[in-house]
Amino acid sequence: MTTPLLPRHAAWRPRGLASLLLASVALLPFPSAIAQQAEGGIEVRVHEFLHRQVAGLPGEVSIELAPLDPNSQLPACAALEVFLPAGTRAWGRFSVGVRCDSPVTWTAYLQARVAVVADYLVAARPLRAGQVLGPADLGARRGDLTALSDNLLTDPTQAVGHHTRIAVAAGSPLRGDMLRVPHAVRQGQNVTVLGVGAGFRVASEGRAMNNAAPGEKVRVRLADGQVVTGTAQAGGTVALEF
Repeated sequence: MTTPLLPRHAAWRPRGLASLLLASVALLPFPSAIAQQAEGGIEVRVHEFLHRQVAGLPGEVSIELAPLDPNSQLPACAALEVFLPAGTRAWGRFSVGVRCDSPVTWTAYLQARVAVVADYLVAARPLRAGQVLGPADLGARRGDLTALSDNLLTDPTQAVGHHTRIAVAAGSPLRGDMLRVPHAVRQGQNVTVLGVGAGFRVASEGRAMNNAAPGEKVRVRLADGQVVTGTAQAGGTVALEF
């Protein structure tokens, strides 16, 4: 029997096994397809990052991290970077960012909370403005520092010997802005001026021209009328800089 020829415009259509093989090939992923980010991998990296951020904080530090939305389907990343948005610190409730630069670029944010439970200073009794604090004026209370006012004092050395700027009620937490460092040098006080350089040491007497706490600049008029500027130090001395 003679097999009839197909018309030139007729298309050949595979049937049976050939059709199945072609369909299977069509379902294979292209080499450029990108896998999804492994579940939980981002959270592990963020936890490691935050532990480094809070290292050295006083008291008991705990970190809570909300997981990413499981429907986010972020592409796998070969260069993952964790960061804090500008103006953000690992303290209280905040957002932490995760950025990918390769093989594709994307950015995601997770919600986090850092709690710092430690002792902080309170006024053991009513304090008047201008009072010089001693150990008996201080008490301690324990709490989450991130839920309280900023600049809380946590060490008695931060308060003993300092003057109160304002009156403070008993039991009130003590902040740094409530206290004033006592002056090391007062205006009109006779001071010793010390100059130390390579292979020499000079000492002279003078009169302070302004008040200054330790570490602050003070101008001093020497006996010969010369005015010099130095750094106030405890004990009424002024160190000159060369």
